[in-house]
Amino acid sequence: MKLVLALLLFSFAAITYGETTNPIPGGIYRFKIPTDATNVAYRDKAVFAANGWALVAIPIATEPGESALTYEQNGAQHTHSFTIHPHAYTEQHITIKNEALVSPPPEVQERIQRESVRQRGLYASHRTDHKVANGFQLPLNGITTSLFGHKRFFNGKPRSPHSGLDIAADSGTPIGAAGGGTVTLADELYFNGNTIFIDHGRGLITMYCHMSKLEVAENEEVSKGQTIGLVGATGRATGPHLHWSVSLNGTRVDPTIFAEALNQTVTSLPN
Repeated sequence: MKLVLALLLFSFAAITYGETTNPIPGGIYRFKIPTDATNVAYRDKAVFAANGWALVAIPIATEPGESALTYEQNGAQHTHSFTIHPHAYTEQHITIKNEALVSPPPEVQERIQRESVRQRGLYASHRTDHKVANGFQLPLNGITTSLFGHKRFFNGKPRSPHSGLDIAADSGTPIGAAGGGTVTLADELYFNGNTIFIDHGRGLITMYCHMSKLEVAENEEVSKGQTIGLVGATGRATGPHLHWSVSLNGTRVDPTIFAEALNQTVTSLPN
């Protein structure tokens, strides 16, 4: 099947970490952990740490201004302050032909709630080890049709900001794991269609949605670049594409910003 760009008729240039070294809502603050410091936390949650750096996820709803993380060193509690800079996210209006995927009928509400609880539990995982010593890669080469953070409207109805990156490609195009990890979900969900979650460790979870076929199973170990599924249009989708999201300690962040920050962090990191 030829590429169908029913979602949008234009593409965007992605934001990169190099352009947002000063953190923004929905972005990453990269913090060099002081020698002998432990228990680095932000908003009372442990943060992802590797190779002497902490990657702090900034929730998209965070107001710009002063913020702070904490850490312990030599038996004392310390605070490190940093500034979150403003960033304007644009709007996106999408027409969905199947109204049940915009305003679900009562008979599917229980299923949606059950799937939501399951996903929240997976996002809360915080394994002590990590499996991203060789960094991240883009899971699919295609056309970026929707950026992280768009203020979205489905059939004119406002919804939550876009929590990931949409990449359009022909149906059946292989999708690779962004990095190494363990598959914690491989199932068909109401909104997301055929979906995979990969737990990379230390609170880092990636999600891949709308696939036509799943190529891996739950509890399977996968490596960076390994094919995990094929592009499709299952769930709430207007054409074949991949929705890819990155969750860090329960907070969705811009995948392009995170991938670049991670790849800088894990340089020469031992397995």
